[in-house]
Amino acid sequence: MPVPTSRRRRAAGCLLATTTALVLSACGSGSSTSDASASPPPTSGAPVGSLSRYDLSGLELSVGSDNYTEQLVLGNLAVQALEAAGAEVDEQIGLAGTTVVREALLNDDIDAYWEYTGTAWISFLDETQPLADPVEQYDAVAAKDLSENGIRWFAATPFNNTYQIAVREEAAAELGVTKLSDLGTLLRDRPDEATICVGPEFSQRDDGLPGMQKAYGYAFPEESVQVLDDGVIYDQVDKGDSCNFGVVFATDGRIEALGLTTLEDDQAFFPSYNAAVVVHDELATSRPALAELFGALAAKLDTATMRGLNAQVDVDGEEPETVAEDWLKANGFTT
Repeated sequence: MPVPTSRRRRAAGCLLATTTALVLSACGSGSSTSDASASPPPTSGAPVGSLSRYDLSGLELSVGSDNYTEQLVLGNLAVQALEAAGAEVDEQIGLAGTTVVREALLNDDIDAYWEYTGTAWISFLDETQPLADPVEQYDAVAAKDLSENGIRWFAATPFNNTYQIAVREEAAAELGVTKLSDLGTLLRDRPDEATICVGPEFSQRDDGLPGMQKAYGYAFPEESVQVLDDGVIYDQVDKGDSCNFGVVFATDGRIEALGLTTLEDDQAFFPSYNAAVVVHDELATSRPALAELFGALAAKLDTATMRGLNAQVDVDGEEPETVAEDWLKANGFTT
């Protein structure tokens, strides 16, 4: 496992104590989701209450994350929220790759991280057909991961960070492409214009390029596909030199900042990717306050919020740790 770039134990802080609970709101079912078997995203979450409600003093645990912007922000949110509730946290933010982080949890090298429903369903639970409804997808993932692996899913976020294919707005109009099925026509009639940049994982995952091509019935020639670091793709699509199309994440703030447009997934190929903190079931059972805390935290993270947090890092140049700290204070989680 790669050594994380920043690993430390930080002193525990304190949650903002309030005499009146602040009820968090989110669009959708409105059901409490403090338990993996409860109603999934979108969720209203648990209310932010006093320090005693989330008292995690004496708890020592390790929190990991993947190494791209959203995971760095989410990882820091989890670390700082846990510390504010009195836990002592070994921070392992920035591990390289989804599979590495998952294996770290299964091997007890970390105790918690944020996972996505679609990723777990396709990549780790060996399913091939995603469920179109995000609530049903969450229920299925949470139940199967718990029964097969003893992994407990806490409440999931309203935001869905699914894959999308982006293109410059002007190129979309010129090429006549507005949905993923249009790429088949472009590949047939103007193959030289059908160039695409993809990340390393997307190039190989069943819920990535191989699966997308199979679902839509077309294939990009090998010379038309460039595999780049995920973060580089946005600028490459904006410039249009290396590729006209590129794989992006729905909650990335650079989509709007660069004036990119995304193609409609008209055959609903991509799964839902709502995020949730996952832990071993015995940890969740021993400290029920974890589910309450992460239920409250997840409920506040809708698409607009997550896209804004990501933009603060990728567009404004702020540090993920600072972005997380400011957001937790602004939303009453920390003092």
